[in-house]
Amino acid sequence: MTAGALGLFAAASPAPAQEVRLPVLEAGIGGGGGWLPDYPAAGQNHVQGIGFPYVIYRGEILRSDDQGVRGRVYRSGGVGIDLSLGGAFPSSSSKNDARRGMPDLDWQGEVGPALRLTLWRDPAAPRRVNLELPVRAVFSSDLTSVHYRGVVFSPELAFEQYGLGFPGARLRAGIGPIVATGRLMDYFYRVEPRFVRPDRPAFDAEGGYLGTRLQFSYRVPVTDRLSVVGGGRVENFSGATNSDSPLFRRDWNLSLALGVAFSFYRSEATVASSADPLD
Repeated sequence: MTAGALGLFAAASPAPAQEVRLPVLEAGIGGGGGWLPDYPAAGQNHVQGIGFPYVIYRGEILRSDDQGVRGRVYRSGGVGIDLSLGGAFPSSSSKNDARRGMPDLDWQGEVGPALRLTLWRDPAAPRRVNLELPVRAVFSSDLTSVHYRGVVFSPELAFEQYGLGFPGARLRAGIGPIVATGRLMDYFYRVEPRFVRPDRPAFDAEGGYLGTRLQFSYRVPVTDRLSVVGGGRVENFSGATNSDSPLFRRDWNLSLALGVAFSFYRSEATVASSADPLD
């Protein structure tokens, strides 16, 4: 996801921290679930869950960790360019009143570059405010084929703090608008003539403003191997480009999620992780 910022304070670096060495490679199992809207501006939420194996790799360029999978393409002062990823659960149209009789929404994945600007950093503690500017291509898959669904731009202003409440804990909160191309909007809001019914007229979606998202997450390492994360998201779609779609049902969506991860393998090779625990 994205991150953000509020005031420009140059050359502020965190106070020296005791060096912590972490395994270069970890492997484990994770799982989680949440109460999630079926799609943006959907009128219904459903409980979704997933279990999965995972790998954490703390390399100089490629990293997969508690912040997700990132390609650290460029770093200089308060500016960075990452390869960022995102995704969404599938949604069954048979369980959604607005989409009943229409094709299901498949698993979605997003990938693309993200420019990150650190606008403020506390010189005495590991916390900062970022502006993240990700542009991602969106794909959907039913696990038998993959389809390109357009592009999404979701700039975000975010606050991050490390070590809040518990050693190693990470808090993140961010807010920002979402803009999408017509192809992605069609995936969510288009109604083809063959799916028309008395309360669902035909509709051809357009690219533009999708909504505004406020989200937060809080991760706590319970032990060296076990961690728990909780989070939530509030989205507002007032004034959205496709608010006239019969599939557009609510101006507000709420998401809540909880997850757990357990690492059963940790490499003997380690890497220093103290200069900036937020990176």
